[in-house]
Amino acid sequence: MSSFKINGGKPLKGELVPQGAKNEALQVICATLLTPEKVTINNIPDILDIRNLIDLLKSMGVEVQRTSPIQYTFCAREVDTLFMLSDEFKKRSASLRGSVMIVGPLLARFKKAYIPKPGGDKIGRRRLDTHFNGLIALGAKFNFDLKDDFYSVEADQLHGEYMLLEEASVTGTANVIMAAVLARGKTTIYNAACEPYIQQLCRMLVCMGAKISGIGSNLLTIEGVESLSGCEHTLLPDMIEVGSFIGLAALTRSEITIKNVSFPNLGIIPKAFGRLGIQFKVVNDDIFIPAREHYEIETFIDGSIMTIDDAPWPGLTPDLLSVVLVVATQARGSILIHQKMFESRLFFVDKLIDMGAQIILCDPHRATVIGLDHHIRLRPTIMTSPDIRAGVALLIAALSADGTSIIHNIEQIDRGYQDIDKRLNAIGAEIERV
Repeated sequence: MSSFKINGGKPLKGELVPQGAKNEALQVICATLLTPEKVTINNIPDILDIRNLIDLLKSMGVEVQRTSPIQYTFCAREVDTLFMLSDEFKKRSASLRGSVMIVGPLLARFKKAYIPKPGGDKIGRRRLDTHFNGLIALGAKFNFDLKDDFYSVEADQLHGEYMLLEEASVTGTANVIMAAVLARGKTTIYNAACEPYIQQLCRMLVCMGAKISGIGSNLLTIEGVESLSGCEHTLLPDMIEVGSFIGLAALTRSEITIKNVSFPNLGIIPKAFGRLGIQFKVVNDDIFIPAREHYEIETFIDGSIMTIDDAPWPGLTPDLLSVVLVVATQARGSILIHQKMFESRLFFVDKLIDMGAQIILCDPHRATVIGLDHHIRLRPTIMTSPDIRAGVALLIAALSADGTSIIHNIEQIDRGYQDIDKRLNAIGAEIERV
């Protein structure tokens, strides 16, 4: 187990370039299974979850070439479907949450798919009903082996269908889309997730020959085609990392420019940080955050306490609530953070309380933060990263604290952030990987 040793309390200054979008990468890499032709994907981040998914596809027979540090080609000409029944497959895919998105493409192209219960962050219940109910609606036969936690879906021929998803699950929507593009007839998906990741997946599939309308809305119509061809696709910058860097600049009172952010695809993220009193300028496609000693949390129009909560797109992504909460600890004013989707994601606040933050954990979903306005600085401490997003939030807190902090289990951070220590050290941070 590796750790970060952070000497905090120092302002940072410089430019940061966000990596390619992790969540988009997981989807479009799985989509390469839909065609026997070569697919080129640009701006792929070199992070643990992506490497594990690529290794999984290699084990299944997909030809993968890394043609540059951020570009890969995939050719799923020959896929070993029997590998899905092996112990090695079960072990590899069970450790990776994103592996569930190979199910839709494999079912569509090879008429069968198997997957163990996937792993990932321990942030609460993350059920797969939306995935499999959508595939069942397309004509798949579903089976779940409760003893081995092993799912299977099979279908001689998928057929288009109207469906109303019970939740706007991003990965569930992605799986159903990837299955429907090769189904016979028309598929209508209502209450579909419409995050930029899903929009990007749809655009890539259209480039491959799929027929999809309604991209960007929660009502998608898909006309099935016989086959898909290869294409070239470029990932968006990671909006979660962009938001993390905005929070980092505010909490450490640093002057930071975030380059090439694809601002129109950030949605409500800049406005959410603006509600914390963080000021920034958009210059071309860059975000400039000036160094400021204070930032004040807004109130609602009637003067009541500000509430920031997560919601399906175009609402605020739940992946940034941990960073929002940490940034609020040193703001002027109070705020209620409402994490609706995952009931274990706020449990990392006890570590912030140990650092001197004033936080009341109301219940598993809500926390009230009383901002200290830097009158009482966060204290250094020793802590363990529980998941990707809480891990980077704790890293930001440690960079703000006066003194030396230790964060254990940084493999969790490495799953989602490429060389985060090197990139932050380049603008003045002191982070040592132990």
